[in-house]
Amino acid sequence: MKCFLLDTSTLLTLRDDEPGADRVSQVLEMAMQGQAKCYGCFITLMEIFYRVWRDENEAAGQLAYQQCLALPIEWLHNIETLLVKAAQFTALFPLSIADAWVAACASEHSAVLMPKDPQFNVLAISQEPLPLKRKKIK
Repeated sequence: MKCFLLDTSTLLTLRDDEPGADRVSQVLEMAMQGQAKCYGCFITLMEIFYRVWRDENEAAGQLAYQQCLALPIEWLHNIETLLVKAAQFTALFPLSIADAWVAACASEHSAVLMPKDPQFNVLAISQEPLPLKRKKIK
């Protein structure tokens, strides 16, 4: 069964109906039908909460967090093997702490990472990048 790791940018793509949202919906539908498995990193939940809160308001952040918990995603939490892998990624590559945790979760679960952000390109892990959000022309 194919496994996917949905990161913060992936879930915000779905929430905001950005380019690539249809693919995220398709993967989640596959998971609901038992045709795929979706994982998420614990730190993604915090990122979703704070980013929506910051951009909109606290209630919207709380709602976005609760909506993530309702998705067919197995949320992966801090365990020592993930900690070691995240530390390795942070030490060896130009990744933020959050991105290192996400990458560690994908790596440890042999999941296809579905990022929007190109910073994961330095890693030798399976990826299915989503299109970048188009910049608004002023």
